[in-house]
Amino acid sequence: QLLILGTMPGVRSLQEDQYYAHPRNAFWRIMAEIYGFGADAPYESRIESLVAAGVAVWDVPQFCVRPGSLDSSIEKRTRVPNDFESFFRAYPNIRSVFFNGAAAEAAFRDCGLHGIGVRDISFARLPSSSPAHAVSYDKKLRAWREALERLDPV
Repeated sequence: QLLILGTMPGVRSLQEDQYYAHPRNAFWRIMAEIYGFGADAPYESRIESLVAAGVAVWDVPQFCVRPGSLDSSIEKRTRVPNDFESFFRAYPNIRSVFFNGAAAEAAFRDCGLHGIGVRDISFARLPSSSPAHAVSYDKKLRAWREALERLDPV
């Protein structure tokens, strides 16, 4: 029911083959607190918890060149977007898309994807869970919780 989009996994995430693997990224802490699972549970267990809650995690580009992990280092001309039209057709229950930060939202728009294959889907930007986004954890958690509760109280 919910698709959370990021920009592209960082170096640590690519090394570990896990979304949001950097220990200072707040994503798993936020999701764990909202959905009631352990933030330090094995990765597969955390993924199962999100799937059970109707949450998918993906990225705007399927490929890009980015030296390091900062979104600002993504070489825009190298971005190849994921196939959202096919994704939305394959998963017709998706009703909301949340962008994990402004860079993910901008990438989606820059790639000309806003409106592609979209029916009754709402879009919203949330504060980035990245440690590079200098907002307190409490503010991030509050914003994510409020957005998720507007969808379906958890």
